[in-house]
Amino acid sequence: MSILFESAKISDMGLKNRFVRSATDEESADEKGHVTDNLIKIYRELAEGQVGLIIMGITFVNQRGRISFHQSGLAGDDAIPGLKRLADAVHSRGSKIAVQLFHGGRESARFLNPAGRRALAPSSISDDPLFKGEHRAFTEEEIRETIRAFGDAARRAVEAGLDAVQLHAAHGYLPSQFLSPHANRRRDGWGGDLDNRLRFHREIAADIRKKAGRGVPLLVKLGVQDEVPGGLRFEEGKEAARRLAEWGYDAIEVSQGLRGQSYEQTEFRTKVKRVDQEAFFGAWTREVKQAVRVPTMVVGGLRSFARLEEIVEKGEADFVSMSRPLIREPGLVKAWQEGDRHRARCISCNQCLEALQAGESLYCVQERKEKKGEDSAAS
Repeated sequence: MSILFESAKISDMGLKNRFVRSATDEESADEKGHVTDNLIKIYRELAEGQVGLIIMGITFVNQRGRISFHQSGLAGDDAIPGLKRLADAVHSRGSKIAVQLFHGGRESARFLNPAGRRALAPSSISDDPLFKGEHRAFTEEEIRETIRAFGDAARRAVEAGLDAVQLHAAHGYLPSQFLSPHANRRRDGWGGDLDNRLRFHREIAADIRKKAGRGVPLLVKLGVQDEVPGGLRFEEGKEAARRLAEWGYDAIEVSQGLRGQSYEQTEFRTKVKRVDQEAFFGAWTREVKQAVRVPTMVVGGLRSFARLEEIVEKGEADFVSMSRPLIREPGLVKAWQEGDRHRARCISCNQCLEALQAGESLYCVQERKEKKGEDSAAS
């Protein structure tokens, strides 16, 4: 049996294999951010497809951190019943589920005007050539309110029966902004040296532990390098990973911080056509794994079973995390488990992302085009 299908653990959470569905924005919640039948359908198909751990798409912890109208949310207790239905659908099919807790920070101004107010950020920056959205710096009390919102959302997730919590600290969203020396230019206890820029992450972990219980597995998706001038460099990002592991984060999914201008300077890289183009965050993950004593997840352009197997066999990561391939093929892991080791059919076109940005729910554009072609040929 392949090492990828061996059982594994994150903290005390047992998983049936080493496959993770990386958090993927579905834009399938209702206007309040609550679970819908369509969202349950997406997760049911992933669980039936034998994904060991399914991480929910970006789930806002309060309204100021929201970035879209159909984003999932955990800002109030009224979200718990729907989330329980979602967890039950996943558990009944043998998979585990985590929520990815999210705050957009200044990015809320890029996608969604937050209730007519300026977006909040660690610092107000006017000289960023890649970001022009209207925003202002958090006050001290607003930072503490936001930390409490993460803890409250984690408590709701546990009450709904979810198995784990992941902090989204990558891709230029709020925790990533606090960590970045480019986005965080504060001169108080929340900015400056690395410890201060990681204080937000550390205090979120403490509030989650207090409200959700010390036993809940706490994961982090960590951006270890920015793609903007003056941003976070990898050596400091690796040290951040080491410290977060020491402070109680139970697993680290290694990704990118602030995005650059083109797809190729983001987590949405295109042109993943050959095996040597896969695992484009693999080198970072390998170094982070050597620096920490908690499990790591590799993400970024994973398409070939043999490449994923090689990464885990060599000890370069403990889990393999996929997003775009599972949009097109939610049953991919099951197919691989049954012996069909075809390369994932995802062509990294990003048309799924562009459809989301246009206000549609998550789907594979290429798959829909093929289905329409088949229907036309049959008629």
